[in-house]
Amino acid sequence: MNTITIIGAGSWGITLTVHLFQKGYKTALWEFRPDVAEQLNQQRESVELLPGIRIPDNITISAHLEELVHDATEMLVFVVPSHVLREVAKKVSPLIVNSPVIVSAIKGIENGTHKRMSEILGEELPETVRARIATLSGPSHAEEVSRQIPTSVVASSIDQEIAEYVQNIFFSPRFRVYTNQDIIGVELAGALKNIIAIAAGISDGLGFGDNTKGALLTRGLAEITRLGLAMGAKALTFSGLAGIGDLITTCMSRHSRNRYVGEEIGKGRSLSQIQEEMVMVAEGVMTTRAGYSLAPTYGVEMPITNEVYAVLFEDKDPAQAVEDLMTRTAKAEVW
Repeated sequence: MNTITIIGAGSWGITLTVHLFQKGYKTALWEFRPDVAEQLNQQRESVELLPGIRIPDNITISAHLEELVHDATEMLVFVVPSHVLREVAKKVSPLIVNSPVIVSAIKGIENGTHKRMSEILGEELPETVRARIATLSGPSHAEEVSRQIPTSVVASSIDQEIAEYVQNIFFSPRFRVYTNQDIIGVELAGALKNIIAIAAGISDGLGFGDNTKGALLTRGLAEITRLGLAMGAKALTFSGLAGIGDLITTCMSRHSRNRYVGEEIGKGRSLSQIQEEMVMVAEGVMTTRAGYSLAPTYGVEMPITNEVYAVLFEDKDPAQAVEDLMTRTAKAEVW
């Protein structure tokens, strides 16, 4: 049986590994820390990340990248933090001996280069797989998917056949998968919504209500759509699962790491304090830097992103940031 290897044993990597195994695929999971890989092999559970979710005994868990990549004849799924993807892809590249489909399940933008995840994979992986790259995105917290709570996501690739292939691999009665060829929009929507989730968390931390959050989500969607269009995405993508669907989920959910970061900042804690205590990465922090830089590059106005950046990296008072957003020059809603 062909093997699907998942690169990255965070909560989402574990969830996707178990999901595919339950569908009948032979799966393997790479954890870069040997001691953690050994612990997962012995306990068959990540108590820290997904307590109560058992990893079946027949799933291979290893810190040895070479053997796992060599065996991945069907598919390689990357589920590592965005800031280490290029480094990991460089290590994976010479180990690929077949032509597996490549899937990014990462929501982020590389700082400095402003590359999307599929672009990084296209640059670093062998030419034989560059036309076989897809992304999987949408409202999909691991805490819920791992417990078989109904979820819908999007498989996206420039090549419709590859998108449909990924759709078929992941599709299940509890995990519905749609296709979308607008990979630019799907990836940007998945990454940029995390900035708005931080803003929504700040609103929660300041004690504001549903009116405030409704406005943040709506105007946040407007500005990330503006940037997406300027970068070549399609408007309708931002109205779909990868856009508004993921935005609503991330801004409202108790599982959202990005909303949590914002909430703690709204309560008066510093970003460094919060990050020191977090086990998993809040991608929105780094994406805020990227969004803040991309906006003037493409001549796009992104007031919420600008204020989140000022709060995170310039020690601006969150309440003042809200005040400055509310007192901007009056204008039409659509322009």
